[in-house]
Amino acid sequence: MPLNVLITAVSRRVPLVKAFRHALNALNVRGSVIAADVNPLSPGVHFCDRAYQVPLPSDPGYLDAISDLCEAEGINLIVPTMDEELPLFASVATRWARRGIRVAVSPEETTLICQDTFTACTFLRDAGIAAAESFLPFMMSDEPRLPLFIKPRRGNAGAVTATTKAHVDFFLSYIEDPVAQECLDGPEYAIDVMCDFNGRPLSVVPHEVLETGLGFFERGRTVNDQKLLDLATDCADVLKFTGPTTIRCRVVNGRPTVFDINPCFSSGLPLTIAAGADFPSVLLQLALGRDVEPSIGHFKSDCWMSNYEAPVFVDRVSELLAIPRGVEFQMAAVA
Repeated sequence: MPLNVLITAVSRRVPLVKAFRHALNALNVRGSVIAADVNPLSPGVHFCDRAYQVPLPSDPGYLDAISDLCEAEGINLIVPTMDEELPLFASVATRWARRGIRVAVSPEETTLICQDTFTACTFLRDAGIAAAESFLPFMMSDEPRLPLFIKPRRGNAGAVTATTKAHVDFFLSYIEDPVAQECLDGPEYAIDVMCDFNGRPLSVVPHEVLETGLGFFERGRTVNDQKLLDLATDCADVLKFTGPTTIRCRVVNGRPTVFDINPCFSSGLPLTIAAGADFPSVLLQLALGRDVEPSIGHFKSDCWMSNYEAPVFVDRVSELLAIPRGVEFQMAAVA
């Protein structure tokens, strides 16, 4: 029986699509990588075997559209990639698993905690895990300790460093639903974590983040540091992840301190795979019902990655844009 993978909100995630196609081939498993996206011009759809246009996750019919697609294509594994859709998939993951459709998403409680920066950091601190001290506006004192890192409570767009009380007051009023965090001063790391469907950590790969651009990992290297590995497994122990998760932290005075958790694949995945930890392959094997033994710390350290952009040229654009939602569209990329 083939193993068909659906990657939702595929957008610019070409490396993720390629990684799953490569993993299927390497495992010698028949199957397809299928895309679901709101825009047929998204580059990622043109690297999949087939693609479908679907509504936005905010549309009441989103999950129904995905469910219909799964039935039509015989989907065995769904890989969500977009923050807004993670709680939706988490709410149906157990029910859909009984249909033979595995969803690479953490439990609903974990997902909701991780998507709220204030709640996530407070939860970890209460559990005895080092995390950035975080404040909501009503918790702020008249003389806050500066500098402070201020950003939306959910998501990372628009994060700023406030160095004066005037800055704090302005950004707390300017940013919608903000959270303020202590400004951690130290090298930044993004820790890729893969857990099985029972929440057991199987692989942990820390990256030192040397440069980012528009929220994407641009340059960095793998680091095999036991403190970072322990931090990741401690987080997994109290939060019960499923599938991929990225833990972001800074090392302050030798102590890794979490400031954000994103419960899905990171843009640094190609570096994790290049270092010998093939997360897509692990997910495919789990979806096939195979036992996968933990291999935490088993990867190549000091493996470097420098990212770049690449164009995709698309033909027959007017035809693509005219195709109704839920109908397969043929690939039109010419390069």
